[in-house]
Amino acid sequence: MTLFEAVTVTLRRLHYSPRTEESYVRWVRDFVRFHQRRHPREMGAAEVTAFLNDLAVRRRVSASTQNQALCALVFLYRKVLELDLPALDGLQRAQCPSILPTVLSRRDVMALLEQLEAPFRLLGELLYGAGLRLQEALSLRVKDVDLDRRQITVRRGKGAHDRAALLPARAREGLTAQLDAVRRIHLAELAVGRGEVDLPHALRTKMPGAATSLAWQYLFPASRPCTDPATGRLVLHHLHESALQKAIRDAAAAAALEKRATCHTLRHSFATHLLEAGTDIRTIQTLLGHKDVRTTMIYTHIVDRGPLGVVSPLDR
Repeated sequence: MTLFEAVTVTLRRLHYSPRTEESYVRWVRDFVRFHQRRHPREMGAAEVTAFLNDLAVRRRVSASTQNQALCALVFLYRKVLELDLPALDGLQRAQCPSILPTVLSRRDVMALLEQLEAPFRLLGELLYGAGLRLQEALSLRVKDVDLDRRQITVRRGKGAHDRAALLPARAREGLTAQLDAVRRIHLAELAVGRGEVDLPHALRTKMPGAATSLAWQYLFPASRPCTDPATGRLVLHHLHESALQKAIRDAAAAAALEKRATCHTLRHSFATHLLEAGTDIRTIQTLLGHKDVRTTMIYTHIVDRGPLGVVSPLDR
């Protein structure tokens, strides 16, 4: 087994997310290349420090990117190679600057959504109206939408946690139409001998019929099937994240917004507008899926009443 195969196997055994797996393998590969393909067993904290310094000085990466690289290398030595390097404990993490998120006004949000076409309009409404992350919205399946209870269930969100999210009333009609469209697409796929969807972990073994059931189909399916790398079978995956990112970027340009708008900007706007409307900070924390309320507290600095909700004496 090669080094990179061992890293991948360990990440999957410990149930790390696919995104984390991709980034950790990339950083380990960069680390090995930086030191002329020497094996990590032949190196230690000094080589790790030299690599991180190169990232900061020559490549000028951000503090968060540098810390991600450090986490990947600590994982490599401790979990994959099972080497105890106490010197790694002494490595200082780069200090990330405290940056306030960009938030759109309600008028700007509506202007952006008006420029989106189906199915991206509905996705934009869920990002803003339910505060979903990009991957959370794209990964929704038919069974996760409860129109009667006006609730969306986010499965395996950040940190592999499930949570309940709002189902905006204005998105109900669009969701109903999208569910009907998915049903038609699924029947057409079944008619030509396809209709399978990728499933998490060993669910295909536990529930053999789940892969071809309507309940497990993605709410926003891709235009054509692809090969599932885990099983080698032809499955229908969800829309690629780059498609939604481009749609939001183009819509922001068409709406002539003065602020930089991304998919995550809509989530920031969701939290800020709820706070401005008087929603309790703990409720917002639950809806966003934050572990620590201190993460949610950043929105108190950008509400329309100024930092910490204070009204300027000039306005009195």
